[in-house]
Amino acid sequence: MLLPAGASCWIFSDGKIGDEVQCLGIAEALGLAPELRRIAPRPAYAWAMPYGPIDPREAPGRPGSPLTPPFPDLAIAAGRRTVPYLRALKRLSRGKTFAVFVKDPYWSRGKINLIVAPEHDGLSGSNVFSTATPANRLHAWRLAAAREKPDPSIASLPSPRVALILGGDSQHHRFDDKDIQALTEIAALVLRQGKALMVTPSRRTPPALIDSLARTLAELPADLQKNAFFWSGEGSNPYVSILAHAAAIIVTGDSVNMVGEAVATGAPVHVYEPAGGHAKISAYLARLESLGAIRRWRGALEEWRYPPLNATPEIAEEIARRYLAFCDLTKI
Repeated sequence: MLLPAGASCWIFSDGKIGDEVQCLGIAEALGLAPELRRIAPRPAYAWAMPYGPIDPREAPGRPGSPLTPPFPDLAIAAGRRTVPYLRALKRLSRGKTFAVFVKDPYWSRGKINLIVAPEHDGLSGSNVFSTATPANRLHAWRLAAAREKPDPSIASLPSPRVALILGGDSQHHRFDDKDIQALTEIAALVLRQGKALMVTPSRRTPPALIDSLARTLAELPADLQKNAFFWSGEGSNPYVSILAHAAAIIVTGDSVNMVGEAVATGAPVHVYEPAGGHAKISAYLARLESLGAIRRWRGALEEWRYPPLNATPEIAEEIARRYLAFCDLTKI
């Protein structure tokens, strides 16, 4: 427990799973049981965020307001739409809530107690803490538990097992026909080399890629088919078990979070980069490559070693250090 017993915490989220995962991972590392406060501003207000005000419909005193007191000791937020709510909470609590924002808020930076930003954002300042990877929920204890008691669908596969983690179309990337063919061939290659394959798509994965993979796996000989697990999207996703039991990981490079979760395992991580790209994501991948955690996909699985790379514990420690100092100041 890094914080005083009984410390309360809110998480502001607009429902984006990638942002929620980072905030929840930080809260868990702090030993907190956070209260998730989801915001839902109307389009006119959402469009103006982070610069504009909160939606008056979500103001304190309105039914279902995410700003209903009692106010927390600590608040963690991510996503540009949450900035006005974090700013409002600081005002409503009369500055007594310690405010943490994950990534660049783009506005009101000086009014936030701590900004946890990735190195590739290039932020600096006395209230900025930068890390090589984003926060996640793949704590060492969670991976250990998954290794101790694997999901049955993963436990039934022979070793070595290779994970294929699929993202999808985004603001900066698109999965074109060439990418669909390449990823399908990678899946077949893994199985033909005598390894087990564990595939998990995301909500963004193009249906054409899912169909191509399913069709190709179904056409393989039966003795290879039985060594493959393809999560269909139904039931709970054994994502943690997949990562925990992977001797190697192939992940698409469209998601900073997915790559960051992969390198938390210590397994060799091969990054396949789909069409498109962004300078910040390229800088992020280059940094992880320099740390020895990833290699760009070059057509074959490679073997190497590196210590698991997970910034979540150090983020939690930094928040705790600054929060305790903040508490001392507020007592004066």
